[in-house]
Amino acid sequence: MSKLRFNALYTASNRKPVDVVIPDRLSKLFNSNVFSKETMQEYLTKDAYKYLKAAREKGEKIPREIADQVATAMKEWALSRGATHYTHWFQPLTGSTAEKHDAFFDIIGDDRAIEKFNGSMLVQQEPDASSFPNGGIRNTFEARGYSAWDPTSSAFIIDTTLCIPSVFISYTGDTLDYKTPLLRALQAVDEAATDVARYFDRNVNKVHSTLGWEQEYFLVDSAMFNTRPDLQLTGKTLLGHSPAKGQQLGDHYFGSIPLRVLRYMQELEVEAMKIGIPVKTRHNEVAPNQFECAPIFEEANQGVDNNSLLMDLMNRIAEKHNLKVLLHEKPFDGVNGSGKHNNWSLQTDTGENLLSPGKNPKQNLQFLTFFINTIKAVSEYSDIMRSTIASAGNDYRLGGHEAPPAIISIFIGTQLTSVLDELEKVKKGKLSPDEKTDLKLNIVGKIPEILLDNTDRNRTSPFAFTGNKFEFRAVGSSANCAEPMMVINTIVADRLKKFKIEVDALIEKGLKKDEAIFNVLRDYIKTSRHILFEGNGYSKEWEDEAAKRGLSNYKTTPEALKVELEKKNMDLFIRNSVLSKVEIESRNELKLNKYSTLVEIEAKVLADLARNHIIPTAILYQNDLIKNVKGLKSIFPDKEFKSLAKEQMDLIRMISEKISRIKVSVDQLLSEIEKSNQNKSEQKRAEAFGSRVKPYFSIIRADVDELEMLVDDEVWPLTKYREFMFMD
Repeated sequence: MSKLRFNALYTASNRKPVDVVIPDRLSKLFNSNVFSKETMQEYLTKDAYKYLKAAREKGEKIPREIADQVATAMKEWALSRGATHYTHWFQPLTGSTAEKHDAFFDIIGDDRAIEKFNGSMLVQQEPDASSFPNGGIRNTFEARGYSAWDPTSSAFIIDTTLCIPSVFISYTGDTLDYKTPLLRALQAVDEAATDVARYFDRNVNKVHSTLGWEQEYFLVDSAMFNTRPDLQLTGKTLLGHSPAKGQQLGDHYFGSIPLRVLRYMQELEVEAMKIGIPVKTRHNEVAPNQFECAPIFEEANQGVDNNSLLMDLMNRIAEKHNLKVLLHEKPFDGVNGSGKHNNWSLQTDTGENLLSPGKNPKQNLQFLTFFINTIKAVSEYSDIMRSTIASAGNDYRLGGHEAPPAIISIFIGTQLTSVLDELEKVKKGKLSPDEKTDLKLNIVGKIPEILLDNTDRNRTSPFAFTGNKFEFRAVGSSANCAEPMMVINTIVADRLKKFKIEVDALIEKGLKKDEAIFNVLRDYIKTSRHILFEGNGYSKEWEDEAAKRGLSNYKTTPEALKVELEKKNMDLFIRNSVLSKVEIESRNELKLNKYSTLVEIEAKVLADLARNHIIPTAILYQNDLIKNVKGLKSIFPDKEFKSLAKEQMDLIRMISEKISRIKVSVDQLLSEIEKSNQNKSEQKRAEAFGSRVKPYFSIIRADVDELEMLVDDEVWPLTKYREFMFMD
């Protein structure tokens, strides 16, 4: 065994769980480091709190003098919690978070200093925007960018820094982050859903989009992580033969959590609670060393912030436990990858979940209205739903008999399907009193009873209804939740606006409100049937059936991203004021560039590993075999030698063939990288990396993994899967 591998395994095997101080009640810690509503009421004047509350709930602007009051209160609270610095915490298009820390400290003359923080510092910072991804919106020499306070998301303290959730825009006003389009989409769905909800309850003044994410991840020992350049540089293993035991027995899923991992999870929960992340669930996932955590549902903007914050926190705390968190969608070949299920719903300011049936026909008709409008929205924009989950990492995972396929469909269960069947039979136009009674009592009225038994789930469905919400299962584990949430809320807002227009038009023609709603919903059911699917999404039969239905099957990121520039999809975001044409085009270019860059990095790391680690090791071992064969030849007669040395000669020949194949494949891989980079179009460059470079990954891996089983374990340079994948 190589010295590096031995040291890593020895270190990992001697790790002891880090002691964690666990409080009696997590609820005591919740929001302790958050400038929460309760804290605001304590530190703000009634007038300032009223303005801030209106900004959070109604989107109203905060006057400058009130911003000064909020800043002073926020500073005093932060100082009382030990903070020394502040930062605008934002989510640039890098996929991670960003922050620039400034001290509260300021000199006031005569060698005196104070802690200073005013409204202008709270509302805006000016980080350099030139080095952040922008998709061509900004030239390198145009450095100015602005981060601006988002009062709808709570400020929090990490270590000694007050973090102020913010949006990030360029000097020209174009968005450079994930949060700004999300906020626009949330405003759009609020306005559209509120208008429709008032058909059923005139007291509704606001509708919130809610999000409950489920974060899957892998943990590995940091010592072993540091022996793998592929993990360090790409977040995944590019090589490695599958161990004899993986996840076949299903014994890891929901199994007893290893003590070392449990200590990590406990500290993660403690620190998460302090900054307002309501983590509630933890468990082992399907693959060895794979785990999951999930919070209680939250308002979508806060939920997105908290997920991004949690991913930062996971890495920070893992270091204390000598662990590394892997958020790549497919870090290990041969076992399940990781996703991030986004559970989405709509809730009114009166406390009603619009995707949950009620106690009477009126509430159930409300449920059907939002349920069927969501189905209709996805049926119209399934392509853009697919594009929002497209990434180099997720390409390895989707459709791999562990995650939903790339074909977007909706699962609603057989009972709800039968409800839609009955609704589709409703005659067009006015209904007789008997028809209305039958409809409300026998179809609409019985929905709660039906859903009591409709608890089964379809793990192969990308977008599934699960009782009182839709679960977008196809989102990748490393993704920022903002983009899928932005898309879902935009398409639903767009559909609800059109629904309102259609219903009002029928009411003007003399139909009663309920009759008008039933008429429009009936048409929506008919035109949305093609998106509903209850069966096995992995089957070849479904691929064929989906093609007949006109559903797309974009299996690669370049294919999926191409649809973003189609007129229909661009018009969707433009007319709902979520993204401008320039922003759509720039983000599309950025995603394509990121895909190509990630594939290129993987390719170069693979080439380096093959040339500088695998081939030299194989040659050294082959030389040992040759020396041994020569020794046999020197002491045995020819006839006996041929019999005794046959197996070793075959092994030498096999190793030679593998070395030769790997060398040729690596040379071809590097040549294809060079050719792909000659494409000036980002779309064509991404397509070239996907179709011409990426295929060599599996070719080279297959030969290297076979070589791993031929070469002596004592000299193999890379830590093996069986050493990685079973945390004590």
